[in-house]
Amino acid sequence: MFKSFHTIRDTLNKLALLPKHVQKMQSQLNYIHAALEEHRRETRVLYNSVALPGDAVWRGRPAMIEGEPAKSAFPRSSPCRQSSFEEPYFAYWTQRLGEPLRYHRKLWEFVFICQALHERKVIRPGARGLGFGVGSEPLSAFFASQGCQILATDMDVTAAEQMGWTATNQHAVGKEALRKPALCPDDLFDRNVDFRPCDMNQVPDDLVDFDFCWSACALEHLGSIEQGLAFIERSIDCLKPGGWAIHTTEFNTASNTDTIDNLGTVLFRKRDFQTLAARLKAKGHKVVPFDFNVGDGPIDRFIDVPPYRAQPHLHMVLSGFSTTSFGIIVRRGAQSR
Repeated sequence: MFKSFHTIRDTLNKLALLPKHVQKMQSQLNYIHAALEEHRRETRVLYNSVALPGDAVWRGRPAMIEGEPAKSAFPRSSPCRQSSFEEPYFAYWTQRLGEPLRYHRKLWEFVFICQALHERKVIRPGARGLGFGVGSEPLSAFFASQGCQILATDMDVTAAEQMGWTATNQHAVGKEALRKPALCPDDLFDRNVDFRPCDMNQVPDDLVDFDFCWSACALEHLGSIEQGLAFIERSIDCLKPGGWAIHTTEFNTASNTDTIDNLGTVLFRKRDFQTLAARLKAKGHKVVPFDFNVGDGPIDRFIDVPPYRAQPHLHMVLSGFSTTSFGIIVRRGAQSR
């Protein structure tokens, strides 16, 4: 019993010292964090000094020139490239969407979706469109302004809050979040746009008979590469025979083997897109051929690092891999479900 008493006393003495040890460890962690942050800032400054194109290449550009939709800008499923931004159709779609013209891959995604659908003569009065993970993007309002009947969807607000999408204004709480009077008059918007929550991993069976569907960099957040591919397959089932699906997502430009999978954001490789094409073709669907050329312009060669720039931002580093946006175009086959 005497020995037990000393053991208890020694334990209590050690516990009394614990707060001091914790405080010391916290101080050390704070020092390490500050040093890493300083190193990160210095690395970014150094990287930009040698990698960022000169101001004359990108600042105040691309030029806002008069244009119109192209007849065939995207005959293939393609990655984001600098050359797209310098074509007349790009300035045209930027104006129509009420967006500032800039070298940014998110803008490219919007233009890609609009131009790809325009080329395939889908944006027309009475056409039914289904948007997935629409966030606060302008596409629903624009399509509605053209007479399309749009069902916009996004994840349930509780799930969005848990994932942090609401804090960054990347989630549509409801129909009102999509209202953009400068693009679509309120009466036309109210008549042509509906909204409902939708989990892209569990798309309801009653979402059918649409002329087109789209998503802009949403499917890489579904949990895994396989879940992203499965979503694209499921989205085709929502279309009428002959309907078009246009999706943009992350493209790993660094490796066709190593990548990020089973995380909050995944990166699709060339081989993943090829796997998708084989699966869709086996079901009788038409996958527009892939073009994996990521461009060789000065802005194509610049890879942005965190914290990311407002522009130029076509390629970026994510968890050690370079990535850019990739647009996939699929036409539903004529077979029954």
